[in-house]
Amino acid sequence: MDFAHSARAAALAAQVRRFVDERVEPAEVEVLADVAARRARGEDPWPPHPVIEELKAEARGQGLWNLFLPEGHGDAYAARYGTAGGTGLSNLDYAPVAEQMGRSLLAPLVMNCNAPDTGNMEVILKYGSPEQQAQWLEPLLDGRVRSAFLMTEPEVASSDATTMQATALVDGEDIVLNGRKWWSTGVGHPDCRVAIFMGLTDPTAHRYAQHSMVLVPLDAPGVRIERCLTALGQWDEPLGHGEVTLTDVRLPRSAVIGNPGDAFAIAQGRLGPGRVHHCMRLIGLAERALELACERAVRRVAFGKPLANLGGNRERLAEARIAINQARLLVLHAAWKLDTVGVAGAASEVSEIKAAVPRMACEVIDLAIQLHGGAGVSADLPLAMAYAGARSLRLADGPDEVHLGVVARRLLKPYVAAAAQ
Repeated sequence: MDFAHSARAAALAAQVRRFVDERVEPAEVEVLADVAARRARGEDPWPPHPVIEELKAEARGQGLWNLFLPEGHGDAYAARYGTAGGTGLSNLDYAPVAEQMGRSLLAPLVMNCNAPDTGNMEVILKYGSPEQQAQWLEPLLDGRVRSAFLMTEPEVASSDATTMQATALVDGEDIVLNGRKWWSTGVGHPDCRVAIFMGLTDPTAHRYAQHSMVLVPLDAPGVRIERCLTALGQWDEPLGHGEVTLTDVRLPRSAVIGNPGDAFAIAQGRLGPGRVHHCMRLIGLAERALELACERAVRRVAFGKPLANLGGNRERLAEARIAINQARLLVLHAAWKLDTVGVAGAASEVSEIKAAVPRMACEVIDLAIQLHGGAGVSADLPLAMAYAGARSLRLADGPDEVHLGVVARRLLKPYVAAAAQ
């Protein structure tokens, strides 16, 4: 493959970088300080911040909006909803753009490219009915509402989704939902209006045809947001991760995405590109952490020397530089495989990046924290929040162990077959 970015991807990445550097990062300090102050005063910390709304309008005006939309599938919507160029991007072209967004915790939200909305919009785009697209996809693309994804459950090992206890049972022309979900990212946002719920429909079917995905309005009778959760002490405002219960939630069968039993097939189509998005954003976050580490290393003096010249820090910084570059190339390769052979053909490559990149990001961010001392774990810098996000991604969208299992299975398959002969 050719690792050079296309002209469009390079131009968009440069434009996103300028917008993040000049507008988003300076505003991020103000927004996070305001959120912390409201929480300290005992006030609601979740209302939409006016600065975020201003930045969203600016991003949309520059065409930096819905850039995640996939090439071909999302072209009509890209032209309608302000995406630069009027067409979607391939996974390979979106990768450098996502990296630049990842430098800021707020930039993906500002550009309407944040998880889980991107994955949810892709699901509705690729698998939703025209009615579902009109009801939910268009307002999501327009930035008028936010969404959540309800899959993980507290009582079972959600790394094995076939064990989930929540149900989505067909009852005539209705579907009835019951269950308890948590780590439902997005439900804390005051504009969250809809969730994609995954539940067991037919336990007698093939294990990968038992579950369904359903679009659930959060104001439907029986839906209750029980609480928001912290990840390593971080609330992740303004999106938030919540615990949600559904009790006899009755919806028309038309709320099912695709057909009953399609959930696993849909999930695989959703998660492949989504994992590339996560990993490239993490590379951007790791780059920002390394920049902060380098600045600190040359400016801070201890025992008569800059930190860069103490305790093997030069070598640690060099190893971080190498690790980020390696991870970037691995993700670009996975994105190229997704574009050329599809999700099934790129299964190993996608699992490779999902296992490798969050671990790399954790190590680089940890180095930056160590070089900053007490400031590194304070709210004065974005490093503690960055570490919480990177560490959480070693669990989200499948824990490391599941992805390593996929890689090993693909790796060993021909050897197992040869040994059986």
